[in-house]
Amino acid sequence: MLEFFDVQSSYDGRIVFENVSFTVDKGEFIYLVGQSGTGKSTLLKLIYMDHFPDTGRVRFHEYSSDSIQKKEIPYLRRRLGVVFQDFKLLPDRDVFDNIAFALHVTGAKRRDIQTKVLKVLSEVGLTHKKASFPHELSGGEQQRVVVARALVNDPYLLLADEPTGNLDPEVADDMMKLLLRINASGTAVLMATHDYNIVRKYPRKIFQLKDKSIQEVVLKG
Repeated sequence: MLEFFDVQSSYDGRIVFENVSFTVDKGEFIYLVGQSGTGKSTLLKLIYMDHFPDTGRVRFHEYSSDSIQKKEIPYLRRRLGVVFQDFKLLPDRDVFDNIAFALHVTGAKRRDIQTKVLKVLSEVGLTHKKASFPHELSGGEQQRVVVARALVNDPYLLLADEPTGNLDPEVADDMMKLLLRINASGTAVLMATHDYNIVRKYPRKIFQLKDKSIQEVVLKG
């Protein structure tokens, strides 16, 4: 479903990683780990094509970084869900409209928007907060809204950038259980994290960015 072929990527004139190759198959749950500055966020941007490789190629389904046209990028992104660490919620819209916005931009019908938004709100346990505004929510609730927004277009792959990074341990644990339920329903998840306690508690395949390369690792103990 997702493949990196010999990718080199730079940021601000510095090579972040090179010769990176890996695949993500349908329905997998993969942790992307590495110290700050190793390129976790850059790698995610390469997937939703907000950033392009210096050399090599990224392919997601039928879209490839070396041949995709600018007008096709919105269609690629409809097949991806992205959970940002800093939420990126619209402060002047309530929870329902924050999620509905992701459907409005695709031209979805009003009837379908109502059905889909209520469905994902139920999945993340926030139906009772649909009329609340972001500033009225806790950090954990805001993160759940972000997850709901990422799911509303039924993505093949959910990209989560440090989804537990700003949450206290108990709320982070609830977020992980939510992501694992989403994965169990068939959506692949690629989660960037530096929280090794979470990785140990909920073991899955691990890709580590280190020394400008990527490799699969197994945590000991």
